[in-house]
Amino acid sequence: MYEQKQILEGEALVREAISYLESKLRKPGEALTSPDTTRRYLRTRLLNRRYEHFAAILLDTRHRIIAYRELFHGTIDAAHVHPRVVVKQALDDHAAALIVAHNHPSGVAEPSQADLAITRRLRDALGLMDIRLLDHFIVGDRGVVSLAERGLV
Repeated sequence: MYEQKQILEGEALVREAISYLESKLRKPGEALTSPDTTRRYLRTRLLNRRYEHFAAILLDTRHRIIAYRELFHGTIDAAHVHPRVVVKQALDDHAAALIVAHNHPSGVAEPSQADLAITRRLRDALGLMDIRLLDHFIVGDRGVVSLAERGLV
């Protein structure tokens, strides 16, 4: 009973942290311009998940946040990402740009060859619709890797 209460209190604390970070990110008219703020937000959203989750932050023409969407859920070491679903979501939300992210349940944030391949496929598919892929973040236990900062987007 006591352990379950601790879990519920911990989950409530995580929800409060997410709300706080979202309020910092979603001020009306504020553009998403800081990779560090984005890192903290994505780390809070995607860290300590048992399975891989793939998400997108959809942005308007001034890089203001429209929405955060978790689009795919996978297994302990993979999530199948379908570019057509990402493009459809971006079009449905009238996004001009987006940032994608996923977690590595293993804790290691280094990109795999599959991560690099899906980044290229997403960039190309979104580009056909004049939607820019700004970055792809990978969340791990010891940090969050930005593929754009590494010149891989």
